Amino acid sequence: MNTDVQAQPQSTPSSQPSPDAETGAKAPPSIILTPKAVAMAKQALAKRGTPNAALRLGVKGGGCSGFAYVIEFADVRRSKDVVFTFDGLDVVVDPKSLVLLGGSTLDYEVKLMQRGFKFVNPQESSGCGCGESFGV
Repeated sequence: MNTDVQAQPQSTPSSQPSPDAETGAKAPPSIILTPKAVAMAKQALAKRGTPNAALRLGVKGGGCSGFAYVIEFADVRRSKDVVFTFDGLDVVVDPKSLVLLGGSTLDYEVKLMQRGFKFVNPQESSGCGCGESFGV
């Protein structure tokens, strides 16, 4: 049974990008957070003392493979941020990052020697052994 939670930007009710009837513009791509990722993000925000802050997901240039994933706390939201809500957790993504993160799943893994958030990005064509950078 798949228990992933999928959210769309708050302004877009559809689960698939579809043309806007008036403008013909497509809805922004979606992202998915697993229930474990949502729980761990909420726990981190609570431990930080800012349970109402958002989680920011993004992409920046760099890393071994060309792009690096960004996960950070967002106390302030930017005017162009796309907001996703997962079980009361707000996740913000800037539009440029969303182009490279669209269709991605953020999971939280616990392995024998490590634990942490992991992106599963269908747009990745190459990745680094550390799992923190990728190429398209």
